[in-house]
Amino acid sequence: MKRTQILILVLGWMCLGRAWAQGGRGAEEGKPPGEAVPAETEPGIPVTDKLTVERCGGCHKQDGKGNLTRISWIRTTPEGWEEAIKRMVRLNGLQLQPEEARHILAYLAADHGLAPEETAPHRWYLEMRQPENDPAPSASVKMACGSCHAFARPQTWRRSTAEWHLLVSMHLGYFPVAGFTSFHARPRTDGYGILPVSNPGPPLKDPLESAMEYLTASNGLHSAAWSNWRGSMRELDLKGRWMVTATAPGKGKYFGTMTVSGGPAPGQYKTEASLVRVADGSAMTLAGASAVYTGYEWRGRSRAAGVGEVREVMTVSADQASLSGRWFWGGYQEFGLNVTARRDFGDPAVMGTDVTSIRAGSQGVGMKIYGAHFPRSVAAADLDLGAGVKLAKVTGVKPDEISVVVDVEAGAGTGWRPVSLKGRTLAQAFAVYDHIDYIKVATDSAMAHLGGGPHPKGYAQFEALAFNRGVDGKAHTADDVELGPVPVKWSMEEFVARYNDDDKEFVGSIGADGLFTPAIEGPNPQRRFSTNNTGDVWVVANYAGPGAEKEPLTAKGYLVVTVPVYMKWDEPEVAQ
Repeated sequence: MKRTQILILVLGWMCLGRAWAQGGRGAEEGKPPGEAVPAETEPGIPVTDKLTVERCGGCHKQDGKGNLTRISWIRTTPEGWEEAIKRMVRLNGLQLQPEEARHILAYLAADHGLAPEETAPHRWYLEMRQPENDPAPSASVKMACGSCHAFARPQTWRRSTAEWHLLVSMHLGYFPVAGFTSFHARPRTDGYGILPVSNPGPPLKDPLESAMEYLTASNGLHSAAWSNWRGSMRELDLKGRWMVTATAPGKGKYFGTMTVSGGPAPGQYKTEASLVRVADGSAMTLAGASAVYTGYEWRGRSRAAGVGEVREVMTVSADQASLSGRWFWGGYQEFGLNVTARRDFGDPAVMGTDVTSIRAGSQGVGMKIYGAHFPRSVAAADLDLGAGVKLAKVTGVKPDEISVVVDVEAGAGTGWRPVSLKGRTLAQAFAVYDHIDYIKVATDSAMAHLGGGPHPKGYAQFEALAFNRGVDGKAHTADDVELGPVPVKWSMEEFVARYNDDDKEFVGSIGADGLFTPAIEGPNPQRRFSTNNTGDVWVVANYAGPGAEKEPLTAKGYLVVTVPVYMKWDEPEVAQ
C-alpha cells in the first residue's frame, strides 16, 4: 500500500472517530452511533490551589463556585493525575516547570484523590503485579474496557456521569477502532452490530452500554469512603527507623531495616534500606527518595547495586505504624519484593522466621527468629512456639536474631504456629503439617516478552508452593494451609493450540531456579514460515521431596510468550 493510501486511511479513521465523538445515540440511521454527553448536573469539587488554577485555568474555566471544568468532576490516583498532566503537556501545549508539576500533582492527589477503600481492590494494578485475575461484573463490561487494558484501569477513577460520557467520546476520537472492537462488538438487532442477528426479541445491549451503567453507578464522583477519608486525612510524619520483611518469588524471605529521613519538601522523604536474604545471607542495600500522596500513597524511587533503579509503591496504614506494597524493577516490572514495614518503636518485636513450615515428628530443626531489640539473654522459657512444638535449646542471641533448635511432636496438628517472646507475638510465624497434599505453580498464568534487540526481554519468575488440605480434608478449599516454596524440578511442555505445534522449542528456556528466559525477538528462519519466537507453553513443576514420598507431586502453570511492547502510551512514573 502506498504512503498516500495509508495517510488517507488514517485520516479517514480520525474523521470517523471525531464524528462518533460528536454524535449522539440518535445518529443518522445506518451509521455507528456516537455518545450523547449529558449536561453536568452534579456538584463539583472546587479547586482551591492557586498554582493549579493559574496553570490549568487557561483551558479549564472556573465557575462561581471555584470549580474548574473537567478537573472538578474527576478523582483518581497519583498515577492517574500524572498521566493527565503529561497528556496536557504533550497534546495541549501546557508548560510547567518540574517543581510546578510536582506541586499540582500533590494537590490533586490530596483533594481529588481516592480513599484507601477505593484503591484496595486494585492494588495489584498500582503495584505493577502480574494479574492472575482482573474481575469485571460481566463479560460484556469486560469487553468494553478490558479489550485494550486492564479493567482495573477505569476502576481507579471516579467521575461524574457526564465525565464518564466524555471519556467515551475521547476514546472514540483518539482510538476510533475501539467502537468496532470493543464498545459495539456484540451482535445487535438494530443494524449496528458486527454480525447480524435474526432472532426476534429486544435489542442486545452493547458492551459500552453495560459498562456505562456499571461505572456510573459504582464509580461515581462522590462517595462516603472519600468523604470520610478526606475529613480524617492528616499530615504524615514517617521519619524514623522501620523494620522490613519481604519475600521475592524464587528468592524467598528477606529481613532488614529502612531509615526514613526528611526530604526537600513536606510529604517528601529520603530513604536508606538494608535487607538480607535468608537463603544465602546476601545483602541488598537501597538508597533513594519517596513522596506520599493522598495521606497514604507511598511512591518511591531508589537504586540498588546489581539491580539498578527500583520503584516503590506502598500503602501507609491509617495509624502510620506500617507500610505494605511492592518494590519492583525490570523492563516490564517483572522482578520485585513483596514488602511489609513496621515502625520501630524501640520495643522488642518479632518479625518472622527463616522457615516457613516444619513437618510433624521432626527433631532437632534449626530455626532463626528475626526481629528487633531482643534482650541480651533469652531462655527457653521465654519463647512460646505453639502447641506441639518444643524449644529444645537456644543456640544464639543477637539484637535482631535468635537462633534456636526445635522438636515437633509426631501428632502435632496441622496449622499455623506463633512465635511469642515475653508477650511480643507474631501470630502466624510458621506452619506445622503431616504431609503435602498438592503443590501449585505461582503464578497460575504468566506472560513473558521476547527481546534482546532494541527492546528488553520480559522474564517470568515461577515458584512452586506446597499445601496441606487442612482440617476439612478437602484440597483447594479455604482452610488449606500454605506451606511455602519447595524445591522442584522445572520443565516445559507444549500447550497444544494447533497441529504441529512447536512453541516449546523456540519460546525460551526455564532454569533450575524457575526463571524463564525468553528467546530473542524477530523472525526466526528455523521456524515454519520464519515466524517470531512467540507461543504458549505449560511450565511444569515436579516435587518428590519430604512430605511427598508416596507419590511425586506435579503442577502446571500457563505461560504466554509474546512480542515486546513496542510503544508505551503513558507509563506511570510517580515518585519524589
